[in-house]
Amino acid sequence: MGKIRNQFGTLYKGREGQWSWVAHRVTGVGIILFLFAHVVDTAVVGWGPEAYNKVLSVYHNPIVRLLELALVAFVLFHALNGVRIMIIDFWPKASLYQRQLFYGTTAIFVAAMIPITVIMGIGIARTL
Repeated sequence: MGKIRNQFGTLYKGREGQWSWVAHRVTGVGIILFLFAHVVDTAVVGWGPEAYNKVLSVYHNPIVRLLELALVAFVLFHALNGVRIMIIDFWPKASLYQRQLFYGTTAIFVAAMIPITVIMGIGIARTL
């Protein structure tokens, strides 16, 4: 029931476990890309304060501020999902509650992101 057949073989229909796996990888890559950009923009300080201030002025752009909000969401989801994974690793019977743990993680993520989005959204709106 959970599988369909196509010309490339069996294709798994995503459930909570697969989607959390995909989201964990996507958020991890997003965090790594930010860290790379952060190292680069911090390294610009070696070219002097004028160059560094020019790079930092980019962070006042509303689109970049939205990307910062996405970064916060990525870090928060990645951390919460990591805790979910640790729970399953340390208590193997917790895997029987994979779906509940996923939805619990998602609920905590959404509940935390609402005030974060409001607070950061006010700052973003001020830059418009």
